[in-house]
Amino acid sequence: MTKTTFSRRALLGTGALALGGLAMPSVLRAQALPDYEAEGNIRTARRNVMGFRNHVWRDHFTNLRRGAILCDTYSRALHYWSEDESIALTYPCSVPMTEDFTRRGMTEITLKRNLPTWVPTPNMRQRDPSLPVRVEGGDPKNPLGTRALNLSWEYYRIHGIDNPAKIGRRASNGCFGLMNQHVEKLYELVQIGTQVRVI
Repeated sequence: MTKTTFSRRALLGTGALALGGLAMPSVLRAQALPDYEAEGNIRTARRNVMGFRNHVWRDHFTNLRRGAILCDTYSRALHYWSEDESIALTYPCSVPMTEDFTRRGMTEITLKRNLPTWVPTPNMRQRDPSLPVRVEGGDPKNPLGTRALNLSWEYYRIHGIDNPAKIGRRASNGCFGLMNQHVEKLYELVQIGTQVRVI
């Protein structure tokens, strides 16, 4: 018995022939660009601007003690898993604007701040002396948004954001920015000691 398999490309090709070849250039373009490109054992959608990848916590952590956060600089997304595996969240985020600002590896949440005050780092003030000395918590122009989760690395945080247009972009000085409603939910779930990995 012969098994017949239909693919999207085969159907498009058949449709193009039925139209007398009118759609052929489009079909050729579609065939020239694969739907997915392999990256290790992960299939990444090629046309996705952020190259979104789904992750399994076991690929990055040995356990979920106190929960786990994965910050993926490539797909510009943050993943969270609760200790009991009952909650798994994925949020788009802003990521460091250059490799110079990017730090990768293992860290953890060391401080949770509600309506945090923002103080530019010395390097930020050196690069841009026009920055304010500080912006109080609750101010809509506060770059930390409504919540901040400090990491064990000095000056690195997961935090809210003052400008939603930064989400999904290389826009930070090293931190990971989330929509305020997303960081508020994450803030309630994480605890001091929640493990974080940046890749």
